[in-house]
Amino acid sequence: MNKRLFWKLCLIIATGVVGFFYLMNIVTERAEEGMSMLAPEHRAQLNAWGAHAEQLYNSGNQQAVEQWLAKLKQQENTWAAIVEYQFTQVAGDPLEEVYSERFYLGRSVDWKIHLYFNYNPVMDIPFSQGQTSFLIKLPTRMRPGSFWPSTRILLEIIIPMLLLSILSWILYHHIANPLKQLEKATREFSKGNFQVRVRHSIGKRNDEIAQLAETFDRMALRIGDLINSQRQLISDLSHELRTPLTRLDIAVLGLQDQHNQLENLQRVERESRQIRKLVDDTLTLAWLENEQPKLQKESLDLVDLIDVIVEDAKFEFPHNKLTVTLPNSAKIANSHHRAIGQALENVLRNALRYTPIELTVELSLRQHNDYFTISVSDQGPGVPENMLQAIFQPFFRVDKARIADSASFGLGLALARRQIHAVGGTIEASNKPTGGLLINIQLPQNARAC
Repeated sequence: MNKRLFWKLCLIIATGVVGFFYLMNIVTERAEEGMSMLAPEHRAQLNAWGAHAEQLYNSGNQQAVEQWLAKLKQQENTWAAIVEYQFTQVAGDPLEEVYSERFYLGRSVDWKIHLYFNYNPVMDIPFSQGQTSFLIKLPTRMRPGSFWPSTRILLEIIIPMLLLSILSWILYHHIANPLKQLEKATREFSKGNFQVRVRHSIGKRNDEIAQLAETFDRMALRIGDLINSQRQLISDLSHELRTPLTRLDIAVLGLQDQHNQLENLQRVERESRQIRKLVDDTLTLAWLENEQPKLQKESLDLVDLIDVIVEDAKFEFPHNKLTVTLPNSAKIANSHHRAIGQALENVLRNALRYTPIELTVELSLRQHNDYFTISVSDQGPGVPENMLQAIFQPFFRVDKARIADSASFGLGLALARRQIHAVGGTIEASNKPTGGLLINIQLPQNARAC
């Protein structure tokens, strides 16, 4: 069994989960980065405060600076100051100018604000002449990321659960829908609808579920055929038993007549044998058809087997003409002599029965590659072309009017076909251009190799 479903699920889950977390990581990073930046109006406000502080500082009015800072701190409920700083070389190389010019005591208004800190950072707005800055602890109202906790829950919990639920729903329906179709078909089958099939209803998939559907269809076809054939067999058997039983009733009534007792007893015996043969053949047919038996394999020579069957046929039909064409030897392996013998006996008996005494039945055996072909040709009335397949069905007769007078019940060719199939062979019927029926039985030289 292949593992298409396994690999399909692996591909869907692996691709879906990896792709999902990759996209969610990108979305989360961008959302966090976007929420970490100060709003444009807040950056403008901080820069405006820095410019005003620089203006007051440059005016030299210390009292005005203190008053403005006090008012700002009270207004924003925060901390603010103006500081001067300078670098003192202690050791090592002198600090490059680029670093001294861009040194910050706090955070620049263009930097990101960490959303996970539980305190507000100090913002640094440097003055234009350098080494002096306006410092202010970021007012709470300006702190970015106020919606980050809820956004984080949405991105890391709610959306993943939603998308994984959708993925699970897709996988569930991918598996459950065909199983529902199979369950529906099983329920219909249990109600007696043996024509139900499920493979066509699950689409073009080719995985384990499709194989299960195909197995169900084969099972339904097999069981349906068996049940229908058993029903037909019972119906035909009941019909076939009526005629000999009726004749038995007449013969039993005739026994009351003292003048015809011997004749009626012989009639009872003959009808009893026919009923017994009918029952035996029917049971054999049912066994071959329903049980599909595995016959014991053996090697045999078809020439020897045919010689025995021909001898018996000549004894049973002493007045009929029969010509036989056989090679010196025709050995086959892994076959069954009884199955082949009974099949050939039924075919040959039919040919002799329906061929007029003055005409000839021909039997031949020839080899084609790895097969032997047994041909039985009669010169009887033949069979209509549309009935060439039907003659291998149980209780089938071409001429229904001959039922009452015939010793045949229409089981011979049905048994022959099933017995030949049991040994790996085939049997076919065709009409000869000159008239009569030709039966070809093809048998493999080695049934195990077929």
